[in-house]
Amino acid sequence: MMNETAPSTQLLRRVNASALLKAMRGAGIMTGTDLMAATGLSRATVISICDELVRLGWLEELENQRGAEGYVKGRPARRFVFDDRAASVLGIDIGANKITTIVADMAGKALSRVTTPFRAHNLPANERADVLDRIAAEALEKAAVSAESVLAVSVGVAAPVSRNGEVLTVQEFWKSFDVRRLVSERHGWHVLLENDANLAALAERWQGTAQGVDNLIVMLAGDRLGSGVLESGRLLHGQLGGFGELGYLANVEGVGDTIGIAHYVALWGQEALASNAKTRLHELCGSAPAGLTAEMVFAAAKNGDNAAQEVLDRVAHRMARVIGSLSTLVNPELVVLAGGVAASARALIPVIEEQLPKYTFTPPRVEASSLGDGIVSIGAIRLALDYVEEHALDLYPASLPKPAHSVS
Repeated sequence: MMNETAPSTQLLRRVNASALLKAMRGAGIMTGTDLMAATGLSRATVISICDELVRLGWLEELENQRGAEGYVKGRPARRFVFDDRAASVLGIDIGANKITTIVADMAGKALSRVTTPFRAHNLPANERADVLDRIAAEALEKAAVSAESVLAVSVGVAAPVSRNGEVLTVQEFWKSFDVRRLVSERHGWHVLLENDANLAALAERWQGTAQGVDNLIVMLAGDRLGSGVLESGRLLHGQLGGFGELGYLANVEGVGDTIGIAHYVALWGQEALASNAKTRLHELCGSAPAGLTAEMVFAAAKNGDNAAQEVLDRVAHRMARVIGSLSTLVNPELVVLAGGVAASARALIPVIEEQLPKYTFTPPRVEASSLGDGIVSIGAIRLALDYVEEHALDLYPASLPKPAHSVS
């Protein structure tokens, strides 16, 4: 019985410590009574865990304050504050053409953000890791924090990733680029790997339009279509990390592939030019159809250009089929269009919502993300913070020397 009880007690203390840190992040000064109300834990448990977190450097206990005349009845309440700068985490988005890195403190506040072009498919794996090193070093320097303060690094990739952080793909790029091993070996950091759309879903629920929404799809929709799915607040992976992958769209009538909004807005805009339609698109692209961009088409439609609006309506009908097919399977409350195209894609939503009932009996609300093209790295920060909170009794902030023994 003793052998079974000790691990259970250890696990319970870790769960309780995580709950306390979640309650205290960004909340300012809290008393034991405040923490009891926020977590539902008993006073004895709250004080015991707080004492441990103070010892480990996560919390600071403030001096007790007496009344204005120097006296209050009974024992003054113990007051604690979470040390937001006790440690830091990194969130990294490895995109097709660029890498975005955010350094954040333990409250999730971004201390720096660095974006660098990244076209490294032909580089050896070690040279790709060199690029990551330079970007991480620049972001840390900009944030004025040391590499030793980093307790977790989360990396988003455009590939299916299992619950265990293994990239499961036939793409040669990820076969030869073991991000977790390379980054961990070079720095000793704990590295978490996750699919980019899954991280976008975490970001949207944390800081975006989906706050408080438990049944959610977030769709990266710019150059390609990929989705992250939350069900009852839980991120879904499937057996091998393929939940939310959209390859089936190749077999959906009126869709045909997983290419995103930006591509088709530009392509169908070029087709409108080739048809000699009367449109301002000729002027915007300098009469060079190959130079027409999605941004130009969105801008023309906003200014009342009929040909451009027809292009957007066509793209909206396609996206209604995409969202309708996925919603029939998953039945979310909300679908969020995210990524670099999100701000422009807001113009598609009225037509998408009008068309959705044709493709699903359970049409969700559709919104556009306000988190911009940093959404994946924001979600990476959220994942790294979750890891640190869950392992708070085993991780030690740079603000204190590591204890001689671990907590039991």
